[in-house]
Amino acid sequence: MDVPAGRDEGALLSARGLTKTYRRGPEAVHALRRVDLDLRRGEVVALMGPSGSGKTTLLNVLCGWERADEGSLEWDGGPIQSSADLPWSEISIVPQDVAMIEELSVEENVELPLRLSGTLKTEGPARAQALIELFGLADLAVRPPSEASLGEQQRASIARALVIRPRLLLADEPTAHQDELWVKGVLTALRAAAEEGTSSLLATHSEDVIEHVDRLLTIRDGVLEERPFAASGGED
Repeated sequence: MDVPAGRDEGALLSARGLTKTYRRGPEAVHALRRVDLDLRRGEVVALMGPSGSGKTTLLNVLCGWERADEGSLEWDGGPIQSSADLPWSEISIVPQDVAMIEELSVEENVELPLRLSGTLKTEGPARAQALIELFGLADLAVRPPSEASLGEQQRASIARALVIRPRLLLADEPTAHQDELWVKGVLTALRAAAEEGTSSLLATHSEDVIEHVDRLLTIRDGVLEERPFAASGGED
């Protein structure tokens, strides 16, 4: 298969020409307009844009939750024809609605990916406990999510995403419910994950994210662009 024009051959996830249009009555809403994207290994990338600009749609297409009308995806150099081709054991998603399972305790929510992958009995408990401590959730570990604040639930959702040491993390507004202290705490944790090899794409409205990322992408009316900035979190 030919390498798409301009693709970064070292990219973990590549997209070319992604196009997605929704119908809103007689109106056509262009959520994605021929989006090209390369997400490199171990980098943290911010995706910024106003509400309705296409941020969530792009995340959903990249993880296979939605299908693009046009365009192609590659994972680690190989083509992705459908969501079934994605290596789900290596991908984690932090949805905007945090998606805690109320029937499970906070700790059980964090451990859930390890249970599903059959790795809980190995390093699982220690890994989950370390993340629970890191995100300030130890006092809530045995409680149901309903007894935690929305910010605490969001941090538990991020801990759940990181527990399997994913190669790719897609997060939709991961600091939206955090105070200033925990915005920094969350972003520091994602930076540490990047140093262990996790590539992260963060859809966000928060300018606080910028100083912690390697690259900044902006999207407006479905058009994606890279915005130059002085990053402090990336490589020298």
